[in-house]
Amino acid sequence: MQLRSRHLLGLEGITAEEITLILDTAESFREIIERPIKKVPTLRGMTVLNLFYEPSTRTRISFELAEKRLSADTVNFTPSTSSVKKGETLRDTVRNIEAMKIDMIVVRHSSIGVPYFLTQCIESNVINAGDGAHEHPTQALLDLFTIRRKYKYIKDLRVVLVGDIKHSRVVRSNIWGLKAMGASVAVCGPSTLLPFEIDKFGIDVYTDLDKALDGADVVNIMRIQLERQQAGLFPSQREYTNLFGITTERLALLNKNYTIMHPGPINRGVEIANDVADGDSSVILEQVTNGQAVRMAVLYLLSGKKEEAAE
Repeated sequence: MQLRSRHLLGLEGITAEEITLILDTAESFREIIERPIKKVPTLRGMTVLNLFYEPSTRTRISFELAEKRLSADTVNFTPSTSSVKKGETLRDTVRNIEAMKIDMIVVRHSSIGVPYFLTQCIESNVINAGDGAHEHPTQALLDLFTIRRKYKYIKDLRVVLVGDIKHSRVVRSNIWGLKAMGASVAVCGPSTLLPFEIDKFGIDVYTDLDKALDGADVVNIMRIQLERQQAGLFPSQREYTNLFGITTERLALLNKNYTIMHPGPINRGVEIANDVADGDSSVILEQVTNGQAVRMAVLYLLSGKKEEAAE
């Protein structure tokens, strides 16, 4: 089986079979990154451009390591030191770089739709590393991979996404991916941080955290962008923590074998308490490790290479 598209722009419309293919492939690469020599020749001879117009720590480093561990040549693009500062358009930038024989582009941009736009300009494979408040597909895939590694399945698990739902691209990709895999999905946050007509996603929607957490298996906590408080979307950080913070006391509402997740970066003491973030049921650091394996899998599957993944 192969992925239907030669790009990964989002998880909306993706099938359970495609997700399973990515997760199964990631299992092979997960073993590789535990080896003393964390490198295979799978993408030798290919060049990948990391086109990041937004700041990033985890995603950018994760993609770069994934590319290098697959033996691809990696080029990192920084707008502040490029011709973008001279007024060059995005289209001209990517077309000029592709003329240097780039094979794949990993793009992060603040504007929704940029990854799709690139597919209309260039021949290279495009991977969306986050576009505005739209999607962040590899983050959702690594979340799914982490959940499946713990429970051995995803279907019928109850997953609650808590926090800034309105502005989160991670939430949207998670909703599409989790629903495709048969999970029961709920979101919870202040009404000011819930998208208009969120119920049309076919999920449960809560503004009462205690009700949302009742009987949940997995809680995936979204970062509160502190500038939202300045915009008046919630009264204060203290009030947000009281109403929507994941504390030790609230863990009693969850199912026995619960899991705490967070895509990072964490605002400790705001959306999540220190002892919860560092507790035995937290898989936050495991998510980061799994991200490399998932991104290696995505790069491999989109490359069209026929070699064994774990050669």
